[in-house]
Amino acid sequence: MNPVTQADILASQSVGSLEDEQAEVGQTHRVFRVDRQRIERAVREILIAIGEDPDREGLRDTPARVARMYDELFGGLHEDPRVHLRKFFTEKCDEVILVRDISFNSMCEHHMMPFMGKAHVAYLPRERVVGLSKLARVVEAVARRPQVQERMTEQIADILEEELGAKGVAVVIEAVHTCMTIRGVRKPGSLCVTSAMRGCFRNRPSTRAELMTLIYGDRR
Repeated sequence: MNPVTQADILASQSVGSLEDEQAEVGQTHRVFRVDRQRIERAVREILIAIGEDPDREGLRDTPARVARMYDELFGGLHEDPRVHLRKFFTEKCDEVILVRDISFNSMCEHHMMPFMGKAHVAYLPRERVVGLSKLARVVEAVARRPQVQERMTEQIADILEEELGAKGVAVVIEAVHTCMTIRGVRKPGSLCVTSAMRGCFRNRPSTRAELMTLIYGDRR
C-alpha cells in the first residue's frame, strides 16, 4: 500500500474532538511557572554589562519581552511528551508510517542560541497506531527546552519506542544552528543531520533504505 494513502487513512481515524484536544492540553499543563521577574532582572543586568542603557526608550520593555519569549521557547521543559502517545488505536498495519517535514524551533544549550529545522518521524507499528498530529506534538515538546540536536533525536526515538512498542522507530532531524551560522565559524547554509534508528530500521538495511527513499527520494 502506498504510504501516503495509508497515512491518510490513519489520519482520518485519528481525528479527535475539540474536547479531546482541550483535555490533552490540561493533562500536559505545566505546574512549574517560569520566574519572569527573575529573567527580567537578569536581562537588565546583561544590557548593563554590554554597555547599554536599559532605561532608554527602545530597551525599557525588553526585559519583559525576553521573559515572555523564554516562557514560550522553553514551554516543553516541564511537559511530559509521552502523554501525547497515551491515546492510540489498535490497527492491523504492516507498513511504514512516516510524518515528514515536521518543523521545529529549539534552543541550543551551549550558547543559548536557536536552532531550527525539520524532523522526519517514522515507525512500523505492531498493534498501536497514534494520530499523526501526536508525533508532531512529541517533537514540539522535546524541542521546546534547552537542547542539543543529538540528544533531541535520541529522546524522540526512545519515547516512541517505549510508548508504542513498535517493530521499529526512526527519527531523522535536519537543522540549521545559529551558533555556527552567525557567530564563531560563521558558515551560513550549513546543515546538521542526525538520525536515531530502532528495531527493524536499525537491523534491516532494506527497511532503512525504504525509509530514506520515502524521506528524500523526490528531493535527490
